[in-house]
Amino acid sequence: MNIVANWSYPTAIKMGRGRIKELADACKTLGIKNPLLVTDRGLASMQITKAALDILEEGGLGRAIFADVDPNPNEINLAAGVKAYKDGGHDGVVAFGGGSGLDLGKCVAFMAGQTRPVWDFEDIGDWWTRANSDGIAPIVAVPTTAGTGSEVGRASVITNSQTHVKKIIFHPKFLPGVVICDPELTMGMPKVITAGTGMDAFAHCLEAYSSPFYHPMSQGIALEGMRLVKEFLPLAYKDGTDLEARTNMMSAAAMGAVAFQKGLGAIHALSHPIGAVYNTHHGMTNAVVMPPVLRFNRSVIEDKIERAAAYLGISGGFDGFYDYVLSLRAELHVPENLTAMGIAADRIDELSAMAIEDPSAGGNPVAMTLENTKVLFADCF
Repeated sequence: MNIVANWSYPTAIKMGRGRIKELADACKTLGIKNPLLVTDRGLASMQITKAALDILEEGGLGRAIFADVDPNPNEINLAAGVKAYKDGGHDGVVAFGGGSGLDLGKCVAFMAGQTRPVWDFEDIGDWWTRANSDGIAPIVAVPTTAGTGSEVGRASVITNSQTHVKKIIFHPKFLPGVVICDPELTMGMPKVITAGTGMDAFAHCLEAYSSPFYHPMSQGIALEGMRLVKEFLPLAYKDGTDLEARTNMMSAAAMGAVAFQKGLGAIHALSHPIGAVYNTHHGMTNAVVMPPVLRFNRSVIEDKIERAAAYLGISGGFDGFYDYVLSLRAELHVPENLTAMGIAADRIDELSAMAIEDPSAGGNPVAMTLENTKVLFADCF
């Protein structure tokens, strides 16, 4: 067997309660003297954001913030963020928040030094080599949810506001130089966000584990990430102040993003167009379509899922694992299907066409065609 693979693993991560106090020092480590903190509108006025700005100001780094960020950030948000970055003479970005704030913050740092449109850097082939690497600003990432794992990722998901298609923008230097994972920042998350982001982490691990590509390091990380979600997501959902549960969910989120270097699949290929068209929460959408995708892939992944079930302490092989997913969704009050999510089944053809073009589709264990994807989408309603 001739095995050839390219692997890349992440960056400096400061994990633990109270580590947000090290934010200014983290910036200085990367040579940042005038950072722009990028976050979403909802977080902009919250105490955790004000505290982060206080830490930057006390460290002599100012308190500049940009928060014009939609739940599914687009090129309009990006252009405004780049303008704020340039107008303020900034030399680095603190990407602060959930997936939207982290993704847009990383993309602002990237695009601040580029002259080509952002779509020229989509994750296709070697398009990333078009970028001026010297123009990419340093990034400190501070997640305030436990789901996307964008804090340890080398890409951002940006929605095209004209076509409503989510695009993955990639460059190795998207990877933040320092990540601060302080579980206290996640303790104020509402239950629905705890559930949605937690299921996002689980989906990342599940799809990476199920991907047919060869990457045993990611395979192991994905398996342990699923175990952490299984043990700690219900606890974090039940009691948002459970610091141990919050810490382990932050670990699981980062592990999911590291693991999906191995690939994603139909869960994400379906949820990306749904989120782009209907503006749904990404993690919750993943949770809704997860059971139909498991059924869709069963013929190829059954043996692999049986091994995962054994590691997770779930009896009954694939069926036991499937039933566990259903019970976890019920415990977290995940909508039963897309209909229950408030989506009509009148755009399946359009969504299916978008799904098979999504980069995640290429990592699905069963090859996705327009025909079988339409059937899969119909099964989600």
